[in-house]
Amino acid sequence: MTALPPQAHRQVSAYADLSRRIKEKGLLDRLPRRYAARTLLLGAGFALALIALLALGQTWWQLLVAAAFGVLFTQTAFLSHDGAHRQIFASGPKNEWAARVLGNLVVGLSYGWWMRKHSRHHANPNKVGADDDIRPGVLLFTPDDAARRTGVLGWLTARQGWLFFPLLTLEGVSLHVGAVRTVLGDPGLKHRRTEAALLAVRLLGWPALVVAVLGAGLGAAFLAVQLVVFGVYMGASFAPNHKGMPLVPRDTRIDFLSRQVLTSRNIRGGRGVDLLMGGLNLQIEHHLFPSMPSGNLRRARPLVRAYCAEQGVPYTEAGLIESYGIVVRHLNRVGLGDRDPFACPFVVSQRTG
Repeated sequence: MTALPPQAHRQVSAYADLSRRIKEKGLLDRLPRRYAARTLLLGAGFALALIALLALGQTWWQLLVAAAFGVLFTQTAFLSHDGAHRQIFASGPKNEWAARVLGNLVVGLSYGWWMRKHSRHHANPNKVGADDDIRPGVLLFTPDDAARRTGVLGWLTARQGWLFFPLLTLEGVSLHVGAVRTVLGDPGLKHRRTEAALLAVRLLGWPALVVAVLGAGLGAAFLAVQLVVFGVYMGASFAPNHKGMPLVPRDTRIDFLSRQVLTSRNIRGGRGVDLLMGGLNLQIEHHLFPSMPSGNLRRARPLVRAYCAEQGVPYTEAGLIESYGIVVRHLNRVGLGDRDPFACPFVVSQRTG
């Protein structure tokens, strides 16, 4: 067995030391009461929203109810995300099934699709060619990809930062379409039939209920508002965490601690921001300890921040509105071919090629 070189050994030891400190504080312990309360609150929210949908009748005030459902679906997606990371239960299968039921039946997202995509992201955040979150799509995240886009699309790409939030209005539809494609087109998907059945109930049953109560016209408007709120809320919660942080070139190897911290950004704020973003605002701590219950992330923050200062690893935080400005400017710079995404000196110094 080949021994680790001294530098690699120090890097591995650094994360092991931080992990030990986190465990000693009990920050990886499950929080069953908090998750039970969170689930009950979400259930009460859905019950009240459903009562409003059925009681108000055919009035345009129903669009406010639609917006409330968009928020509730997003908050449920946050809870499913925690289950997928095994934060809720000590049992792996219980977490898996909680995330599967919440994701497919309530939110309308494929748990299997999410796990594949999100697992690759956690393993190599912002790494070119490895992180699905920065693969070419409607938006481009690397200057090389942007340089290959010409004509009208090239013109739009140069302004893609300004288009980011308008495009999020379609994100809800995109997430549902991705879920359906996965369960229909991936024969290797675990529990594929179960996911398909749960998705069918959610994606066919929910619109049918809305249209039956409100009629075709108002029902369509209701569903459109709900999808827009859901898409914008989801995108606005996930985008500030990594967009505008250094990209990791294909030929670069970085130790786990540095890789997760350098490519992640925390959003400043108190418990209100934690609630609003489902704990995703504490992205550095979440990436270092994915199975840590989201309710413990804030307690871990000062410890992780101080430890990063000891190790000389930059720890990035920004305000919520500030982070959106960073994302918009970053996407515009990428669209114009700016090489800035690779400008982090620490990342560049770790290149192996």
